[in-house]
Amino acid sequence: MSRLRYNRKQAVDYLRRQCQFLGGVIDDYGPLKLRVTRGTDGFNALSQAIVYQQLSGKAAATIHRRFCSLFTGEVPEAGQVSNFTMENLRAVGLSRNKVLAIQDLAAKSLDGTLKSTRLMSRLDDDEVIENLCAVRGIGPWTAQMYLIFDLGRPDIMPATDLGVQKAVQSVYCMPGLPSPAEVLERTRHLSPYRSAASWYLWKVVDTPLLP
Repeated sequence: MSRLRYNRKQAVDYLRRQCQFLGGVIDDYGPLKLRVTRGTDGFNALSQAIVYQQLSGKAAATIHRRFCSLFTGEVPEAGQVSNFTMENLRAVGLSRNKVLAIQDLAAKSLDGTLKSTRLMSRLDDDEVIENLCAVRGIGPWTAQMYLIFDLGRPDIMPATDLGVQKAVQSVYCMPGLPSPAEVLERTRHLSPYRSAASWYLWKVVDTPLLP
């Protein structure tokens, strides 16, 4: 069962009505197949998002598999991170900054600074972003990925994402790459289903999504 906080068909129908340009994209790519993670704790999901930062999908997936192999049952858990040295974590392909981010994520998961997924689900979008950004290495982009792919929130437009920017430029025939502010302005009419719109925009530029 999906954890999406909205109805897929209603979202797609709304986007078609609101935007003829995006309607053409929907015709090209078909039904919305945005997948939301189930049964994954916050540390597992967010450590994966950190691994994927600024990497191609294939490279990130390889490093993430190696990272998971360090843990019992190949499932990352915050309580096990202290078992690994910086060198252990660097050896799987993580940068020093990503290792420090994952260590901080583990510490804040264990001491309660980072709220559990259950508690996070009760917060509004801005409160989730504020809580996540207390962790080293987690900024608005990573927080927005968590909102879209783990909490299933309906109205997230990751305007700083290069793939989204390129797709908005292409779909709306803009002369140059739009700034984050321009992306938000150009896609304002797609609210309250901008998460679904983002999925279609990523498909336009064939951006690998988090598995």
